[in-house]
Amino acid sequence: MRIHCKILVIAVCFGVFLLLYFFGGNGADDPPFKVAKDYFPTSFGIVNIVASKLTKKPLHKLNIAQKQGPEDRKEAKISRGGKAIAKSKKKSEVGLGRSASKRGRAEEVMHLAVVACGNRLEETLTMVKSALLFSIKRIKFHIFAEDPLASQFEKGLSQWPRAISNKFQYSIYPITFSVGNAEEWKKLFKPCAAQRLFLPVILKDVDSLLYVDTDVLFLRPMDAVWSFLKAFNTTQLAAMAPEHEIPKIGWYSRFARHPFYGIAGVNSGVMLMNLTRIRSTLFKNSMIPNGLSWEDLLHPLYQKYKNHITWGDQDLLNIIFHYNPECLYTFPCQWNYRPDHCMYGSNCKGAEEEGVSILHGNRGVYHDDKQPAFKVVYDAIHEYPFEDNMFQSLFYPLQTKFLDTVNTLCGRIPQVFLKQVEKTMRAVYEKKVVRHVRPPRK
Repeated sequence: MRIHCKILVIAVCFGVFLLLYFFGGNGADDPPFKVAKDYFPTSFGIVNIVASKLTKKPLHKLNIAQKQGPEDRKEAKISRGGKAIAKSKKKSEVGLGRSASKRGRAEEVMHLAVVACGNRLEETLTMVKSALLFSIKRIKFHIFAEDPLASQFEKGLSQWPRAISNKFQYSIYPITFSVGNAEEWKKLFKPCAAQRLFLPVILKDVDSLLYVDTDVLFLRPMDAVWSFLKAFNTTQLAAMAPEHEIPKIGWYSRFARHPFYGIAGVNSGVMLMNLTRIRSTLFKNSMIPNGLSWEDLLHPLYQKYKNHITWGDQDLLNIIFHYNPECLYTFPCQWNYRPDHCMYGSNCKGAEEEGVSILHGNRGVYHDDKQPAFKVVYDAIHEYPFEDNMFQSLFYPLQTKFLDTVNTLCGRIPQVFLKQVEKTMRAVYEKKVVRHVRPPRK
């Protein structure tokens, strides 16, 4: 009887030992496969979707499981109550720290502002669409619009696919002017265009911002123009492109009755701003010797020059930077490419060499037949269905339609319009390629 009891005790102990072995040892096993993170485009949200489906675990848990050993896992279980892990291997800490810093960089948000009044709804939505098609980082749109347009913007933006809507946020603001007569500001040039002058005053919580007119199209990621902020020196707080490349045929050098920046003036249709610097700077001017803040400068400047300005708020910006040239960084012309750069002959060398980065269809050329090359680009982006193959549904139709414009002044150099589009779409396509790598078979 005693022998039977001893055998039974030994069997139970052996069973317990096997259970402990299996439960404790499995934690150190390698996962059934590895995810090749280098091939996953985090900016398109594919990593989380694919990895979680393949593993049936949240991706962040998979990453931790791959990096931690059995001891680390026990500590991770203890910390579920919300407390930080107190003890873990240095190697694991470094790995997790790196992944956190990568996520931090990926979550950087760019800010883009636009002012829309009158019949600019579709044009503005097409501009927003072009920014989202190519950009890598998330974008926060600040849309200033008349009351009747606000609900239409909300409706239009809400109809886009979730894969696109996940890439941006937006806020819609009423048209407001902090100083002076609002009706007078509204009629300064095009409807509501003067609103851009008040962005540093209104968006007090925004550090930096890209302002664009409604008739602007991005032909490469907005990230590229956003990176110019890092090129600013210690005194520069805004960036714009020259109004013209050849002063003797430029408007400001021939007709302006007020001071302007440089030898040809600047165009304000694309304006990158460090709002923090703008709010903290006292600007030199022709009215008082001590300088004025941005908000205090706008109304007296308008009152002084209102009978001498033609292009409204753009002229006021030219006057400001005439007296404060050290504050302005100038873009090359391909970052604000307009009909003026090709309708009198090609005069933007940067666009000829690198292609257009930002297309500015002023003079209403997206909606008439005066400059077919501009209209072809606008129509292609406007009509492109989200989530279709970009080469088949955007680039190839664009190439084909361009054949009809080669006999026009701007259309005779199609590479200017197509080079960056093709380059950008190739980059976007490569980022969307996902590879699932399994361990080699033994």
